[in-house]
Amino acid sequence: MKSLKDKLKALPRLTPPRPEPAPVPSSRPEPDFKTIFADVIPLPDDGRVHFTRPRPSPHPRRKNCGSQPNAFTHAIGWFEPATSDNSFVRAGMQSSTLKRLRAQHWPICAELDLHGLDRYQAQDHMAQFLHRARSLGNCVRIIHGRGIGSQGEPVLKRMTRAWLSHHPDVLAYCDSAEGGALTVLLKRMPD
Repeated sequence: MKSLKDKLKALPRLTPPRPEPAPVPSSRPEPDFKTIFADVIPLPDDGRVHFTRPRPSPHPRRKNCGSQPNAFTHAIGWFEPATSDNSFVRAGMQSSTLKRLRAQHWPICAELDLHGLDRYQAQDHMAQFLHRARSLGNCVRIIHGRGIGSQGEPVLKRMTRAWLSHHPDVLAYCDSAEGGALTVLLKRMPD
Protein backbone atom coordinates (compact mmCIF):
# COMPACT_ATOMS: atom_id res chain seq x y z
CA MET A 1 0.00 0.00 0.00
CA LYS A 2 1.13 3.43 -0.83
CA SER A 3 1.73 5.82 1.96
CA LEU A 4 -0.34 8.92 2.35
CA LYS A 5 2.51 11.08 1.20
CA ASP A 6 2.75 9.27 -2.10
CA LYS A 7 -0.98 9.53 -2.67
CA LEU A 8 -0.87 13.28 -2.08
CA LYS A 9 1.98 13.68 -4.60
CA ALA A 10 -0.04 11.89 -7.23
CA LEU A 11 -2.91 14.39 -7.03
CA PRO A 12 -2.87 17.20 -9.63
CA ARG A 13 -1.71 20.54 -8.33
CA LEU A 14 -4.08 23.48 -8.24
CA THR A 15 -2.80 26.87 -9.19
CA PRO A 16 -4.00 29.85 -7.17
CA PRO A 17 -6.06 32.43 -9.09
CA ARG A 18 -4.17 35.41 -10.36
CA PRO A 19 -5.01 38.75 -8.81
CA GLU A 20 -6.76 41.19 -11.09
CA PRO A 21 -4.79 44.23 -12.05
CA ALA A 22 -5.52 47.44 -10.14
CA PRO A 23 -7.82 49.87 -11.92
CA VAL A 24 -6.04 52.59 -13.79
CA PRO A 25 -6.81 56.02 -12.29
CA SER A 26 -8.77 58.19 -14.64
CA SER A 27 -7.16 61.29 -15.94
CA ARG A 28 -10.11 63.56 -15.23
CA PRO A 29 -10.44 64.94 -11.67
CA GLU A 30 -13.30 64.04 -9.33
CA PRO A 31 -16.02 66.72 -9.31
CA ASP A 32 -16.30 68.93 -6.24
CA PHE A 33 -19.45 69.70 -4.18
CA LYS A 34 -20.44 72.82 -6.14
CA THR A 35 -20.35 71.10 -9.49
CA ILE A 36 -22.34 68.10 -8.27
CA PHE A 37 -25.14 70.26 -6.83
CA ALA A 38 -25.00 73.11 -9.36
CA ASP A 39 -28.54 72.42 -10.64
CA VAL A 40 -30.15 72.49 -7.11
CA ILE A 41 -32.49 75.45 -6.50
CA PRO A 42 -32.63 76.66 -2.84
CA LEU A 43 -36.03 76.91 -1.15
CA PRO A 44 -37.54 80.38 -0.93
CA ASP A 45 -37.49 82.14 2.45
CA ASP A 46 -40.68 81.35 4.39
CA GLY A 47 -40.64 84.67 6.28
CA ARG A 48 -40.78 83.04 9.72
CA VAL A 49 -38.45 83.75 12.59
CA HIS A 50 -36.76 80.56 13.73
CA PHE A 51 -36.30 80.51 17.48
CA THR A 52 -33.02 79.18 18.79
CA ARG A 53 -33.22 77.90 22.33
CA PRO A 54 -30.86 79.42 24.85
CA ARG A 55 -28.19 77.12 26.17
CA PRO A 56 -28.95 75.60 29.56
CA SER A 57 -27.17 76.88 32.62
CA PRO A 58 -24.13 74.82 33.58
CA HIS A 59 -25.31 74.93 37.21
CA PRO A 60 -27.99 72.39 38.22
CA ARG A 61 -31.36 73.59 39.41
CA ARG A 62 -31.94 73.24 43.11
CA LYS A 63 -35.27 72.38 44.63
CA ASN A 64 -36.88 75.05 46.73
CA CYS A 65 -35.51 74.36 50.20
CA GLY A 66 -37.43 77.13 51.87
CA SER A 67 -38.76 77.14 55.37
CA GLN A 68 -42.09 75.58 54.35
CA PRO A 69 -41.79 71.78 54.09
CA ASN A 70 -43.72 69.69 51.64
CA ALA A 71 -46.80 68.64 53.60
CA PHE A 72 -47.26 65.35 51.75
CA THR A 73 -43.83 63.97 52.69
CA HIS A 74 -44.69 64.48 56.35
CA ALA A 75 -48.35 63.49 56.18
CA ILE A 76 -48.05 60.99 59.00
CA GLY A 77 -47.90 63.89 61.47
CA TRP A 78 -51.50 64.75 60.61
CA PHE A 79 -52.85 61.50 62.05
CA GLU A 80 -51.05 61.28 65.37
CA PRO A 81 -52.85 59.77 68.30
CA ALA A 82 -53.69 62.04 71.23
CA THR A 83 -51.80 59.74 73.59
CA SER A 84 -48.69 57.74 72.87
CA ASP A 85 -47.79 54.30 74.12
CA ASN A 86 -44.58 53.76 76.02
CA SER A 87 -43.91 50.54 74.11
CA PHE A 88 -44.81 48.95 70.81
CA VAL A 89 -44.50 45.45 69.35
CA ARG A 90 -45.37 44.70 65.73
CA ALA A 91 -48.08 42.08 65.22
CA GLY A 92 -46.67 38.60 64.78
CA MET A 93 -43.66 39.11 67.06
CA GLN A 94 -43.02 36.85 70.05
CA SER A 95 -44.48 37.95 73.37
CA SER A 96 -41.03 37.95 74.99
CA THR A 97 -39.59 40.45 72.48
CA LEU A 98 -40.53 43.51 74.53
CA LYS A 99 -39.23 41.95 77.75
CA ARG A 100 -35.89 41.12 76.07
CA LEU A 101 -35.69 44.64 74.59
CA ARG A 102 -36.18 46.23 78.04
CA ALA A 103 -33.51 43.90 79.49
CA GLN A 104 -31.06 45.12 76.79
CA HIS A 105 -30.71 41.67 75.25
CA TRP A 106 -29.44 43.21 71.99
CA PRO A 107 -26.46 45.59 72.03
CA ILE A 108 -27.17 49.14 70.90
CA CYS A 109 -25.28 49.70 67.65
CA ALA A 110 -26.15 53.36 66.94
CA GLU A 111 -27.72 56.41 68.58
CA LEU A 112 -29.59 59.43 67.21
CA ASP A 113 -30.16 62.65 69.16
CA LEU A 114 -33.11 64.76 68.00
CA HIS A 115 -32.56 67.68 70.40
CA GLY A 116 -32.96 71.08 68.74
CA LEU A 117 -34.80 69.79 65.63
CA ASP A 118 -38.33 70.66 64.64
CA ARG A 119 -40.81 67.92 63.74
CA TYR A 120 -40.01 67.90 60.01
CA GLN A 121 -36.24 67.86 60.45
CA ALA A 122 -36.59 65.16 63.10
CA GLN A 123 -38.59 62.92 60.75
CA ASP A 124 -36.06 63.35 57.95
CA HIS A 125 -33.12 62.63 60.26
CA MET A 126 -34.85 59.61 61.74
CA ALA A 127 -35.73 58.11 58.33
CA GLN A 128 -32.11 58.40 57.17
CA PHE A 129 -30.82 57.10 60.49
CA LEU A 130 -33.05 54.00 60.46
CA HIS A 131 -32.06 53.24 56.87
CA ARG A 132 -28.34 53.43 57.66
CA ALA A 133 -28.55 51.77 61.09
CA ARG A 134 -29.92 48.50 59.71
CA SER A 135 -26.54 47.77 58.18
CA LEU A 136 -24.83 48.26 61.58
CA GLY A 137 -27.08 46.07 63.73
CA ASN A 138 -30.66 45.62 64.81
CA CYS A 139 -30.97 47.65 68.04
CA VAL A 140 -30.67 51.47 68.18
CA ARG A 141 -31.41 54.30 70.62
CA ILE A 142 -33.31 57.44 69.59
CA ILE A 143 -33.10 60.36 72.02
CA HIS A 144 -36.12 62.62 71.64
CA GLY A 145 -35.78 64.52 74.94
CA ARG A 146 -38.34 65.20 77.63
CA GLY A 147 -39.91 68.26 76.02
CA ILE A 148 -38.75 70.82 78.58
CA GLY A 149 -38.05 73.40 75.85
CA SER A 150 -41.43 73.08 74.11
CA GLN A 151 -44.45 75.08 75.18
CA GLY A 152 -47.09 72.85 76.73
CA GLU A 153 -46.54 69.15 76.16
CA PRO A 154 -43.54 67.52 74.42
CA VAL A 155 -43.85 67.37 70.65
CA LEU A 156 -41.07 65.03 69.55
CA LYS A 157 -41.82 62.42 72.20
CA ARG A 158 -45.29 61.75 70.85
CA MET A 159 -44.38 62.15 67.19
CA THR A 160 -41.34 59.88 67.37
CA ARG A 161 -43.46 57.06 68.74
CA ALA A 162 -46.10 57.56 66.04
CA TRP A 163 -43.48 57.53 63.28
CA LEU A 164 -41.75 54.45 64.63
CA SER A 165 -44.98 52.49 64.92
CA HIS A 166 -45.67 53.17 61.22
CA HIS A 167 -42.12 52.51 59.96
CA PRO A 168 -41.90 49.13 58.14
CA ASP A 169 -38.44 48.26 59.52
CA VAL A 170 -39.32 48.79 63.21
CA LEU A 171 -40.28 45.59 65.03
CA ALA A 172 -40.56 46.99 68.57
CA TYR A 173 -39.63 49.90 70.81
CA CYS A 174 -39.74 50.74 74.50
CA ASP A 175 -38.68 53.54 76.84
CA SER A 176 -34.98 53.58 77.55
CA ALA A 177 -33.77 53.35 81.15
CA GLU A 178 -32.30 56.89 80.99
CA GLY A 179 -35.62 58.54 80.13
CA GLY A 180 -36.22 60.87 77.20
CA ALA A 181 -35.12 58.14 74.80
CA LEU A 182 -36.39 55.01 73.07
CA THR A 183 -34.70 51.67 72.46
CA VAL A 184 -35.75 50.44 69.02
CA LEU A 185 -35.51 46.94 67.56
CA LEU A 186 -35.11 46.87 63.76
CA LYS A 187 -35.51 44.15 61.16
CA ARG A 188 -32.31 42.38 60.20
CA MET A 189 -30.72 43.23 56.87
CA PRO A 190 -31.17 40.41 54.35
CA ASP A 191 -27.94 38.51 53.79
